[in-house]
Order: sequence, then C-alpha cells, then structure tokens
Amino acid sequence: MHLLIPLMLPLTLLAQEGKPAAKAEATVNAVLDDWHQAAAVADEERYFKHFTTDGVFMGTDASERWTRDEFRVWAKPHFAKGKAWRFRAVARHVVFSKDGNVAWFDEELATENMGPCRGSGVLVREGETWRIAHYNLSVPIPNDVFKDVKAIIDGYKKKAAK
Repeated sequence: MHLLIPLMLPLTLLAQEGKPAAKAEATVNAVLDDWHQAAAVADEERYFKHFTTDGVFMGTDASERWTRDEFRVWAKPHFAKGKAWRFRAVARHVVFSKDGNVAWFDEELATENMGPCRGSGVLVREGETWRIAHYNLSVPIPNDVFKDVKAIIDGYKKKAAK
C-alpha cells in the first residue's frame, strides 16, 4: 500500500465542492483536448470560447504575445480556410491551486507542421466552467543543438535590423 501513496498524491491536491480531484483534472483535460480539437476542425467560435475575455496566447515567435481578441484576428484567416492547426497532447501535467479555482499545466504536443512542441498555461474556473487565461506555445530545443539555433537567431536578427 505504501507504494501507491506517491502515485495518489496528485489526486489529493484538490477537492472542490465535494468533487474528487480526479474529476477536476479530467474536466481540465477535457477542456484542453476540446480546445485543440476545435482548432483541428477549424471551429473558431468553439476555440475562442475556451479563453477568458482577457486571455493571452504566446506563440513561438518572440513577437507573438496576443490578447484573445488579437489572436483571433491573426487566426481568423486560418480558421476561414477550414483548417487551422492540429495539436495533440501526448502527455500533460495539471496542478491546482489550494482553493481549486486555478489550474496550471504543461503538455507535450504532437503537431503536423511544427514537430514536437510544448504548451503550458493557466486555466481559471469561472463558475463551473474552466477557461484558458494564459497559454504559451514553445518548441523545445535540445541542449546539444542550442548553440547552433542561437547562431541562426542572432544572424536573423542582424539581417532584419539592416
């Protein structure tokens, strides 16, 4: 029995209004999975309803820090084509605040166009609904090649500054 305690620990982090922590985690996972699915089928309305009104999306380019509404303007042509992007979580970790109203997460993503990516973010509970307040998409760079990638970025910045 003592071997199960470390595995059960994440499930004991939250009990909200009598709901077991596992149910809260499943709900957050379902929200994030539905959000990714909405992009995959180009359902713009459903996709953006998952954000808080003041939500932020941070893309992989250093210039990409958008409010929900700015991101929607940028993304609209992609959704209009009937295909936005396909991200599928292959692993995800969710942690809750003590009061059970905030969840933060990180996820490993499989993507069609970008290769392996990572997402992290914060969801807040608005009544019974979980919404994304902040999402940060990144491309993990192996440490062994970081020096080369940095050189490419530095070269790009110098060229763009001319």
